[in-house]
Amino acid sequence: MLTSQLPSRVEPYKLAARHERIEGLVALDKLSRLTEEAGAQTGDCHVVLAFGVDAQGRREIRGHLQATLALACRRCLVPMPQQVSSDFLLGMVTDESLAAELPASHEPVLVEKEQLDLLTVVEDELILSLPQVVYHDEADCYVSAEQLVSKTAGAASDTTPATNPFAVLNALKGKK
Repeated sequence: MLTSQLPSRVEPYKLAARHERIEGLVALDKLSRLTEEAGAQTGDCHVVLAFGVDAQGRREIRGHLQATLALACRRCLVPMPQQVSSDFLLGMVTDESLAAELPASHEPVLVEKEQLDLLTVVEDELILSLPQVVYHDEADCYVSAEQLVSKTAGAASDTTPATNPFAVLNALKGKK
């Protein structure tokens, strides 16, 4: 099933029984937790979800998402475009205690009252896919390499040898 906008709620067990596939877009500005983590975003996230049942009878969702986010450079704090994508495998559970029964390859997703909030699932995966640190290339960054080096006014030049903090102990040792 191809939709322009991803539906916000679905009945995942019915979709898994019919091996349905949903493809659509999610507006990034509707994802409030992503905004808290990465700042205000524009554009859409492209999402593909394939519902199914594995060989052991577990209902699962195989998904892929891709988006271009504006993330702040850690040096100059100016937003820069960053491609974010994720492939994920979710195992549907009706109770959190059942999550322990899933294999390690599956991440649990809680289905309450036969309904699944797809926007929350997409937002969770986007947040988990955020890179730890984002930097411009040094040539493109608004902060130069010289500005990144910490220098104090009137500091001794690098050519003078540093004094040994243990020189006093060495002198005391020589008096014996």
